[in-house]
Amino acid sequence: MPIANALAQNEGLARLGILLRESNRRMDIIKPALPGALTRFVKPGPVDEEGWTLLAANAAIAAKLRHLQPRLEAMLAEMGMVPAKVRVKVQQQGI
Repeated sequence: MPIANALAQNEGLARLGILLRESNRRMDIIKPALPGALTRFVKPGPVDEEGWTLLAANAAIAAKLRHLQPRLEAMLAEMGMVPAKVRVKVQQQGI
């Protein structure tokens, strides 16, 4: 069974697919505001009722994202993304 069919047939998986697309859509909106090669070190994270999480590769990247946070939130709000709140977390590295 193709994965798209499996996602469509299961309510929980369908919701997960919607949230994944929403997270990627938000990432596409904010990418122009990320300076230089910063995009390589940032991944879209989960979306929930309270906002969206950006996953930073390390603490230095997270600090830069926190400085950009007001601009990123403004960009999302301009595009009608509700809620536009952005959280920044350092991505846990596998051991």
